[in-house]
Amino acid sequence: MGVNDKVRGKTDITPTDGLTEIGILLYPRAQMSAGLGLTDLFAVANRLSAEHGGTNPRELRISHWQLRDSKTVELVRVFDTHQQLPQKLVGLILPPNLDTDPQGGAIPQLQEWVEAQHASGCIVCSVCGGAFLLAKTGLLNGRSATTHWSFSETLAERFPKVQVDTEKLIIDDGDIITAGGLMAWVDLGLKLVDRFLGPTVMLETARFFLVDVSGRQQRFYSNFSPKLHHGDEPILKVQQWLQNCDVSSLSVSRMAAKARMGERTFLRRFQKATGLTPTEYVQHLRVGKARESLEFSSLAMKEIAWKVGYEDYGAFRKVFQKIMGLSPGDYRLRFSVQGNRTHS
Repeated sequence: MGVNDKVRGKTDITPTDGLTEIGILLYPRAQMSAGLGLTDLFAVANRLSAEHGGTNPRELRISHWQLRDSKTVELVRVFDTHQQLPQKLVGLILPPNLDTDPQGGAIPQLQEWVEAQHASGCIVCSVCGGAFLLAKTGLLNGRSATTHWSFSETLAERFPKVQVDTEKLIIDDGDIITAGGLMAWVDLGLKLVDRFLGPTVMLETARFFLVDVSGRQQRFYSNFSPKLHHGDEPILKVQQWLQNCDVSSLSVSRMAAKARMGERTFLRRFQKATGLTPTEYVQHLRVGKARESLEFSSLAMKEIAWKVGYEDYGAFRKVFQKIMGLSPGDYRLRFSVQGNRTHS
């Protein structure tokens, strides 16, 4: 079967190892630029994952779906990055549209197909006006959801069972994800890359597209985003120096000397400017370096701890758990792009 193969309702074929399929539903009046942009974003993420993932990198398979016509329940793949036998969709995206009355919402067969994908375990996502089509299925009833701020009142009026919250750019409810503004497909795409390919690949993808994720993503496992607009120039210079120096051999005295201050003055001004003590700040930097090693290397835990400045693995584990909410071993199990399971 090729890219025009038919699929009725849900598919029962399980995903290929290391390959996760995300479908983009091109319903009538869907914004084509968003569908193509997401396809490009995922392609870049795949390349970056391959560069870091060793012999078995994680990969996203991207497919585009359309109704063959409005009189049937036949959905056809009109594009597929991997022309293989159909596999079960793991994610489905309803792109934005430029009005609050998407034509797709008037096609019951399309709604039924979306519901069937969700029932099979697929994560269903909407962007901007795509929330209207998603709300038509009833899947948002009793849930919080976001859309474009200018559509908020209309969405709330038409679907009173939906808890509309447009103050949030992304609302991740596990099996349902809604994104707000017209260009929020970028944020949704990065969130899915984060979920399926890992946070480091997500950050590198964001850098490639020149997207600042620090103020756009609200993530459970947040990346360290230090305060840089505090106006204390000597402290800012120390922060910039810290980003590029060897985190394994840092000390308060070295940092104070870099700022040309006494230690007591430096401690006071650093905490006032950044909201963290120098020790806490360095802990965040060390954990960031450790995360990269856990994701992309097979180094033993104790060796990673030593590389980032901890002779005592127990102390490293305690700090990592406090900042990330996961132990180093659990983090590797969840985010390693090589499927690494080393704990020693």
